[in-house]
Amino acid sequence: MKYEIIFFDIDDTLFDFSMSEREALNKAFVEFGLPTGLAEYEANYKEISKVLWRDLEQELTTLSELGVERFRRLFLTHELEINADTFNSIYLGYLGKETHLVQGAVELYDNLAGCRLAIITNGFTDVQTSRIGRSPLCNTFEHIIISEEAGFQKPGKGIFDYAFSKLQITDKTKVLIVGDSLTSDVQGGINYGIDTCWFNPHLKENNTGIKPTYEICELTDLIKIIGKMDS
Repeated sequence: MKYEIIFFDIDDTLFDFSMSEREALNKAFVEFGLPTGLAEYEANYKEISKVLWRDLEQELTTLSELGVERFRRLFLTHELEINADTFNSIYLGYLGKETHLVQGAVELYDNLAGCRLAIITNGFTDVQTSRIGRSPLCNTFEHIIISEEAGFQKPGKGIFDYAFSKLQITDKTKVLIVGDSLTSDVQGGINYGIDTCWFNPHLKENNTGIKPTYEICELTDLIKIIGKMDS
């Protein structure tokens, strides 16, 4: 087997983050007396959040700053008198309970028994560990590497150093990283010198100069890739 260790991203790779985010946001808005808040503010929130997560990848902000700033900007734009710090805490509490899996996730793991599996994700430790722990994928991973705990985030090399140390990996050729983000997962893997697999279920065009080793549109396609390595 060429790959003995497979790192997975969480959001929009194993877990349906869009669904989880919508559910958590809606519950938070309802709690703050805004039952139509999701419909009114979701699009703007996603625009703001996308910019801030990209800033995080480029080390222009921190995770804790991102959590509050996304809501501060949203509430400022719509002239809502809501404490962004408090709202963020409530939102993250709800998000940690959302465990919607991407189609094929369970089947995938049932077919990767011969591999060491681990998570490497940018995100909040309490949220990510809660979501995994509540899901059918609990007890599946040897290690769960989360940027908040590691002190580094993808695509930086620091989080990969941290992960390799945790798993005591010495041979990069035995490692594959799978994720939906070209700029975070794939670029991070390329920077670190490991093979990469871009999970692209919506068949987005790759207009970047980032070239993954593999590209799949269904999670179960990874089984074929790993299987070919055995033949």
